[in-house]
Order: sequence, then structure tokens, then C-alpha cells
Amino acid sequence: MSSSEPESPSEPGPAQRSGFLAVFPSIILPIFLAVVDQTIVATALPAIASSFGEVDRLSWVVVSYLVAATIAAPVYGRLGDVLGRRRLMFVALAIYIVASIVCAISMSIEMLTFGRILQGIGGGGLMTLSQALVGETVTPRERARYQGYIATVAVSSSTFGPVAGGFLTEHFGWQSVFLINLPLGALAVMLTFNLPKRPGSGESFRFDGMGLFWFAAFISCVLIMLEQVQDVLLGDWAWQVGLLVAAIASVIFLFRRERRASSPLLPLPLMGDPAVWRCDALAACHGGMLVAMITYLPFFYRVAHGASAAETGLLLLPLTAGIGLGSLVTGRIVGRTGLTAIFPSWGLTAAVAILVFIAFTASHLGTNQVSAVFGLLALSMGTVMGVVQLTVQLGAGAKQLGAGAATVQFSRSLGAAVGTALVGVVLFSSLALTNPEAAAAFSSLVQAGPEALANLPADQQAAIRDGLDLAFRNAFLCIAGFGAIAMYLAWTLPLRRI
Repeated sequence: MSSSEPESPSEPGPAQRSGFLAVFPSIILPIFLAVVDQTIVATALPAIASSFGEVDRLSWVVVSYLVAATIAAPVYGRLGDVLGRRRLMFVALAIYIVASIVCAISMSIEMLTFGRILQGIGGGGLMTLSQALVGETVTPRERARYQGYIATVAVSSSTFGPVAGGFLTEHFGWQSVFLINLPLGALAVMLTFNLPKRPGSGESFRFDGMGLFWFAAFISCVLIMLEQVQDVLLGDWAWQVGLLVAAIASVIFLFRRERRASSPLLPLPLMGDPAVWRCDALAACHGGMLVAMITYLPFFYRVAHGASAAETGLLLLPLTAGIGLGSLVTGRIVGRTGLTAIFPSWGLTAAVAILVFIAFTASHLGTNQVSAVFGLLALSMGTVMGVVQLTVQLGAGAKQLGAGAATVQFSRSLGAAVGTALVGVVLFSSLALTNPEAAAAFSSLVQAGPEALANLPADQQAAIRDGLDLAFRNAFLCIAGFGAIAMYLAWTLPLRRI
């Protein structure tokens, strides 16, 4: 622990508690909106696919939000340090609300993608600013304790998301999952007025526009390249080579720019700290695992088990609630013991083992059994993000709390975007290359469930089911690969106790 941040007592003092309580009620809804976005939209994805008829492009709905949130997070972190976080919270919420309206009135997958990009620009600041507000209010040891309160909000939103998303989609259409943000966002704006009016550092600041440009160019090239990788497998590779060259050039120019900028977008010296870069990479892998599962499990439940939107919401509950519950328990234990990295180390070891088990047994398990196993997996994965946030905040120190929180948020969003795109590539490429018949049937299965195969000969049904089983097995193994990298990073974290 940094010498500038003394050890706090085992119990929070009155000043710490009152300071936290002055902030926490006003950040409940921004945290809620940041967490609920993926889970409430996930259950609507099959319905959106049926509405627009472009299943293979559906990852755009998820990835576009994550790309924008990835780019926006360091901007909010840096500007929050300088201009004050309360002011930036108003900006983030306003953009988020307007974007929700655009998503709800979308008439095409392209318009919905634009709305999700705009929504990500707003949503990218909600968790970053909220975490930094907590970090500037309480001392390091107590942050672990108060992460439990944040985890409670995460549990509530994660539990609310799939159930509400399924119910709204089935009874009011997929547009309603975006319209529900309007009253919630308006209430969040009202609560933000109660945040303490702490000024920013007021230091001389020149926004790093070129850094943002190269950062956005790099992320966009990588994700478009991943989305088009199936064309490479089919022999059309010239466009993808151009994207690869552009991505490499963008990241080179980005690092050159950030080393020279007076107010860099990315805090490279901070990210060079062994504990911080490992935590950021760990957050990226964790984000890739979680968001890929939340995105593609609704399709698995639909095509393999015929689950409706409302049923899918209930089946996702063990996964979404388990993450929050695991985080809540871990935060309480860390606060009492001071132990940190041991929890994600063992938690991710268990998660990898469970994912491999799922990959080879999911097609033989009942629907409720699959859901229960994913709940166990989620409890293991819930040990990660609280420890990551705490470790990075300690490495960042008081003057760079916003920048530190932003590195975690944009790393997680970047990992989630790349991970979701890559798992989609594995899933749809497996179908296209190994079983074109199953690939052709996929859209019909999303719309009608397994009943779409009822009129086909038995041997054709079996072939399609085998193709689907193989595709989802490869997708789950891809997610397990992210988990294995995360497990290694957790076991090598240098800070293991505070």
C-alpha cells in the first residue's frame, strides 16, 4: 500500500461513514443503469434478430455499445479529475437518456447500432465516475468494505435485468427495454443534484484529441476485423489485411502520442505499474467472459431448449445474480481480512474448470441444470472485479483515482467487446464451415425454437443438432480460454494483501 494512504482501522469511523453515505444514494441509479444495460438487452436479442432478420450482425448491438463505452471511459476519468465528477455525471446521464430514445425508435440494425454507440458514450462514464466518487470519499481498507454496498446494487440490477428484459420483450416488444431507461435516467439526474459539489483539480488541461482519435481508430479496426473474420476463412482476406495494418499503425501512433502529450488520454506511467496492468488485463478477460456469456446464452437457450424471452430471463438469473453475490461476499471478506488476490486466483481456477465441463456436457443436461451450473460459475467469477478495482485504486493514489477507475472500465469494456466479437466469430464460423445446414437453420431456430426442425427428416434434424452442439462447445471453450489467461494474471498479481 502506498505510504501516502495510511492504514485505516478495522471499523469505519463516523467521518468515513458519513462521507460515503453522502455519495452512495446519488450513485445507486448510475451504477444500476451501467450494470443492467447488458442483462436487460440480452434477453431481447433473439427478438431483435427476428425483427431485423440479421442474426449474424446481432453482435453489433452489444459490441457497438462496448466500443463507445471503452473509448468514453478514459475521457470521463480524465475530465472528472480536472473538472469535477458531479458535472460529468450530468453529461453522461443526459447522453444516455437521449441515446435510449434513439435505440427504441430504431427501424434498422444500422440505426440501432448508432443508438447503442451513443448510449455507450453516456454509459461509459456512469461506472467510472461512480467508482471514483467512492474512492475519493473513503480510505483504502474501507473501500473493500464499501465495495460490498456497490455489489449489492450490482446484485439487484443483475437480477432485475434478465427478468425485466424478458417480461418487457414478451409483453411490450423489444423497444421497451430501452424506454425503461427514461424514467430511471430522469430519477438518476435528480439524485445527482445531491452529490457534494467538489471542484476538480483545476490544473491546466488540454484535451488529448489526437490520442482519442488514434484510440478510437485502433479499437474500431480491431472489432471490424473480428466481425469480418469469417470472410477470411472463406478466402476474401484483402480487406482484413488492410484493417490489420491500420490497427497496428493506430496503436503505434497512439503510444507515441501518449508519451508526448501534456495531458494524455491514457495514463501510461500508471498503466505500467505491474499490479495495475495485470488488473487491467484481468478486467479485460473477465469482461470478455461475462458479456460473451450474457450475449450468446439467450441464443443457446432458444435454439437448444426452445425458451421464450420470459423463460430466458429466468434462466439467466443464476448467472447474473451469482456475479453480484460473489462480489458482495468477496468484498466483505476482503474488508475484514485484508486478503485480496487469493480470491480471484482460486475463483478463476474454478471458473475455467466449470466452463470446460459446460462445453462438453451442456448438450446432455436439462435446461434448469445448465442454468444452475452457470450460477455456480458466476459465483466463482464474482471474486474478481472488487479486488481489481481496489488494487488499481491503491496503485493510482488519490490524485489519479479517476484515471485509475477509467483504466479498469475501458479495459473491461474493450475486453468485453473483443471477447464478444471473437466468441461470435467462433460460433458462426463453426456453423458455416463445419455444418452449413445448421448455419442455414439457425435463423429459423431463433424465431421458432426447436419446433422449426419438426418437419425435417430425423437424420437431418440430428445433423443440425450435432452442428449446433459443436458450435456452442467451441464458443464455451473460447470463453474458457479467456478464463485461463485471467487465472494466470490473478495468480501473478504482486499485491495480495492490504
